[in-house]
Amino acid sequence: MIRLALSSLRFRTAAFLAIFVAVLLGSSLMAAAGGLLETGLRLNAAPQRLADAPIVVTGRPAYHPPNGSGSVAYPERHAIDVALADRLASTPGVAKVVPDVFVPAAVAPGDELNGHGWASAALAPYKLVSGRAPAVGEVVLDRRLVGSARVGSTVGLIVKGEPRDFVLAGVAEGAVDVPAIFFDDREARELSPRPGLVDAIGVFPAAGVPVKGLAEQLDLPTGAVALTGDDRGAAEFAGIATSLPLIILSGVFGGMVGVVMALVVSATIGLSVRQRRRELALLRASGATPEQVRKMVVAETMLVSSLALVLGLLLGRTAGEWIFGMLTGGGIVPAALRFDQGVLPFVGSALLTLVILRVTVGIAAGRAARIRPIQALAEAAVPPVAVGRVRLIIGAVFAVGTVGIGVSTIFMSPANAAAIGGPAVLTGSIAVAVLGPLVIRRALTPRVTEFLSSRGPTGALAVINLRVRAVQFAAILVPIVLASAIALGNIYSQTTQQKAAVEAYTDNLYADVVVTGAGGLPGGVVEAVRRTEGVSAASELVRSKGWIEEPYDSSHTSDPWPLLGVNGPVYKGKVKAGSLDDLTGETVALPPGVARRLEVGVGSTIGVRLGDDALVKVRVVALAEGTSGYESLLLPSALLAAHTSTGLPSQVLVRTSSPTAVIAALDLGKWPGATVGSRDVLGTDLDTGLGVDAWIAYLLAGIAIAYTAIASINTIAVAVLDRRREFGLQRLTGSTRRQVLRMLYVEHLVIAALGLALGLVAAAFTVLPIAVATRGWPIPSGPWWIAVAWVGVVLLLVLPTTAITSRLAMKGKPIDAVV
Repeated sequence: MIRLALSSLRFRTAAFLAIFVAVLLGSSLMAAAGGLLETGLRLNAAPQRLADAPIVVTGRPAYHPPNGSGSVAYPERHAIDVALADRLASTPGVAKVVPDVFVPAAVAPGDELNGHGWASAALAPYKLVSGRAPAVGEVVLDRRLVGSARVGSTVGLIVKGEPRDFVLAGVAEGAVDVPAIFFDDREARELSPRPGLVDAIGVFPAAGVPVKGLAEQLDLPTGAVALTGDDRGAAEFAGIATSLPLIILSGVFGGMVGVVMALVVSATIGLSVRQRRRELALLRASGATPEQVRKMVVAETMLVSSLALVLGLLLGRTAGEWIFGMLTGGGIVPAALRFDQGVLPFVGSALLTLVILRVTVGIAAGRAARIRPIQALAEAAVPPVAVGRVRLIIGAVFAVGTVGIGVSTIFMSPANAAAIGGPAVLTGSIAVAVLGPLVIRRALTPRVTEFLSSRGPTGALAVINLRVRAVQFAAILVPIVLASAIALGNIYSQTTQQKAAVEAYTDNLYADVVVTGAGGLPGGVVEAVRRTEGVSAASELVRSKGWIEEPYDSSHTSDPWPLLGVNGPVYKGKVKAGSLDDLTGETVALPPGVARRLEVGVGSTIGVRLGDDALVKVRVVALAEGTSGYESLLLPSALLAAHTSTGLPSQVLVRTSSPTAVIAALDLGKWPGATVGSRDVLGTDLDTGLGVDAWIAYLLAGIAIAYTAIASINTIAVAVLDRRREFGLQRLTGSTRRQVLRMLYVEHLVIAALGLALGLVAAAFTVLPIAVATRGWPIPSGPWWIAVAWVGVVLLLVLPTTAITSRLAMKGKPIDAVV
């Protein structure tokens, strides 16, 4: 049987090529998902500007809820007390310490650069190539920033949002990606947005003192950590603090790949086995046992699949690096993070692929082996369309589950809606895959049958074939349904959530005119805006994230509260108690529901953990409502800005009855990078917290498109090429090639239309409930052209494949095909 299996491969090229391609793509993507998981677990990011410091002491980079699970990277830089440097310097085994402070500085508006004290140049491979160290009023620039300036000339910089002139004292060169600006150490501490704090301290061990041993012996206060090796990158690059985003992405991504591959491969293998019933029946009739037939089917399929698996694993590294590159380019993970893909992702991918293959081919081979020889010969001529009781029950379970998921999603909070409603696209697709033949027959209603039959003999033949060959056509239907559900469901659920989050944010704020600053706006901007004719009110706006710890709020653990800092009447939410006029100093305004849950009210004092890890005690002065599911904590802008990385507000919101006149009258020339615009820019670049979710959605949509292309082409090619005898008989009885092709077009257009419709229904059980949960009504948001484009993609896959494979199937003489 093994020899027979090997010899049969060359006569079933199309079918086995379809299996080969599906396994190749699936195994490579699962290896890529494993690499993303390993990268998230390791979080290796080699330091650059801190590369010469063997030990880096800094604030802990991730927030760990005291009474919850998970972690999340701090949204702001977590600084530590400068006095810690002196204490570390006196530690036995420490040769020297070098503190490093961060100064918001840039050469031109929009540049994402940092300023530092000159002493911190020793922490990186930075060396002077000309000039000398800076004094007060002087700077040393990275060679890439110098331009036409010369040592001793005056250079203009933007420091803390304001233009300032400095003398160029020297030019330095270093092997870092982001060029740095160096100030005099004392001036750098004065320019730092957080006086008395430093961002990191480089610790150099004495000769002969082991680095890791010294790091463990350092006496550090609560909240400070000592990092060595590649872990030091977390002190330099924001976001390298928690593996949660990559773990979530890799888990969902890998799981979806596994499910999609299982459905597509099982449909392809099932189609291949069903088309060989005559051959398998003859083997049974000639004396082969059911076990021998089963072994032959398993052996030939596993041989082809194993070859595809090996090549897929070889491509796994390339696929992983490509996906990781998209994630870093999209800002989902820091670009400094290193992609790690060791042996385990490939081993895991191989094992999972083999399990999926063995199960799917085992089911198909078992069905072929159990059938009686005479029954098999009859079924080869007229394949049965009946769906067994077990399949009916399984399909019904998944269909009911899809409805249940959709209904329950409606009652979820916006934060949980996507997690609860997302699986509906899969459960709905699985229900169609299990009940495929029955779905096709039920879709051929009398009206549809009458319409198709009225198109002429080709339409009537197409209806007959769709009924008789419903099992084979189900193999074509499955990938179209699956891909349509995943692509449309994920894309439109994501655009709907994004739109809802932006609307909830902007609807809570008065802003007829918005002033935005690259890197922040200094205090003089809001005063200048308030003095402008036509302005009735103006307020600074500071955005960050944080947690309520005293009393502890368990509703936001690894998911922080949005924090809004304001100092003017720009918040629209209804005030249920207290007054927002009292929002000054160390105060806060809470949503009423949160106050009720925490049993606090106006006048109570609570502890809020801000984005830089500072725990501030603030007094509740108001209970202000917000859009349900999107509430924020309101703080004074001065308080919140002092705990952000730049120390500056990001925008100024302006209330006016004449926006056009105010925009024309505002003079922002004193502040480079400051721009003024209409209310439309309020939600621009808003961090809705959906970045990882968006990339998961788009990656899954990409997988769906790729698998649809492969699976549709494969299954159509296999199904059409296997019908050579049928086409030969039709041509011998008077049909022309064109008539046969028209019949095939009608068949496959019906299947494509049915697949698109069922995929849209499955997607609707995800998208519409999410729209209700996030926006309050079942109207999704997103570009309409995506759905139209998807219809075009499916047609471009189905129609050309039908034309090419039908030409190949009818290439020879009709009598040769029949014989």
